[in-house]
Amino acid sequence: MDHRATRVAIIGGGLGGLTAAIALMKIAGAEVTVFEQARKLAEVGAGVGIAPNGQRGLDRLGLLDEVKLAGAPWDGPGVNLSTDGRPVAEVAWSDSAGRYQSFGIHRADFIDVLRRSIPSDAVRLGHRLASIHALDSSVRLEFENGVNAEFDAVVGADGVHSLVRDSIVQPSAPIYSGSIAYRGVLDASLLPEDWPMRSQVWMGGGKHFMCYPLRQRKLFNYVGFVPSDRPLKESWSAEGDVSELAAEFGGEEWDPRLREFIKLIDKTFWWGLYDREPLANWSRGRVTLLGDAAHTMLPYVGQGVNQAIEDSVSLAIFLREAEGPEGIIDAFKRYTTARLQRTAIMQASSRRSGSQLDSQAEYEDIKKRDADVRAGRDFRRSFFYDYDAAAVAEKTLMRSRNARRALFA
Repeated sequence: MDHRATRVAIIGGGLGGLTAAIALMKIAGAEVTVFEQARKLAEVGAGVGIAPNGQRGLDRLGLLDEVKLAGAPWDGPGVNLSTDGRPVAEVAWSDSAGRYQSFGIHRADFIDVLRRSIPSDAVRLGHRLASIHALDSSVRLEFENGVNAEFDAVVGADGVHSLVRDSIVQPSAPIYSGSIAYRGVLDASLLPEDWPMRSQVWMGGGKHFMCYPLRQRKLFNYVGFVPSDRPLKESWSAEGDVSELAAEFGGEEWDPRLREFIKLIDKTFWWGLYDREPLANWSRGRVTLLGDAAHTMLPYVGQGVNQAIEDSVSLAIFLREAEGPEGIIDAFKRYTTARLQRTAIMQASSRRSGSQLDSQAEYEDIKKRDADVRAGRDFRRSFFYDYDAAAVAEKTLMRSRNARRALFA
């Protein structure tokens, strides 16, 4: 019997792809190679929130302490504010047990932590995928630089414009949300000494603004979400106009503290906000998807990266049980089944949360909006934050083993 490690190619060296590489090596014992089209592993300056459900996955991989050290703890729950700065509701920031509390981290710092956990020879930079071909017992990859390689399995972690996804399902057009985001980071030393070290979100008519600390509280991440009829390409790197951002939140109805924050910003980037309808399937044969490639979602509930972490741990646990080429196919099917419904609900929740934060048509009654924001806190804690992707995968495998035993008893 062939006991060699399963050879897995991961297409995409972003947060999802690198987390998946670590999970597959540590949990499944796989031999992993990450192919990234860029010449270096990097992220344009912006932050992400690591929620309790994502932290649970990082803890399973032995990465949480290092990620937290590179991030910034919050002094307490985040808060949603009215346009003029009146507190509306505290936001759930911990799981029900109080073991994990949300925190922020710069994307570049997160990449650095992940990169240190992966052998340098396992990452191939400057490799843009050209085509993917399923063979009898392997998958052949062809890259634009002329490199060809075969693997037992392929994971597409290549983001919203995933070429791997297009090899599995019929391509579908991204859906423009009607909004763009201005985002970037601010030197925290410029802020007043009493500036809250936690997440804050100002909610307004058709737009909202959020900020939270990063990098051991030396930086503040900010994002201004505004309506726009000029949809931008989904991008992290299109430079924006700071004066336009300031004008969007410059009216007298906006909290003076927020306006002073924006005056301190000297550089910003545009980001077009798109998602896609949930996919009916993520896997075909020995090829599967992960992260944004599988479930592109709007950022309003801060779950994009956290769902990629869940994907990574779940995938690795299912692949751990695979024996031979057919075992890989079964593992990918189980992984897809385990993840489809949860991520589809997350996609829908992100859309709904955007409507709340922007006080869109269904929330012309501000009291109703505020009540819904407050009511959503317990749901977020129980459904989002208490979820344990590893436990769900292990339980699924246990049920499968018990069913087989009963069948042959």
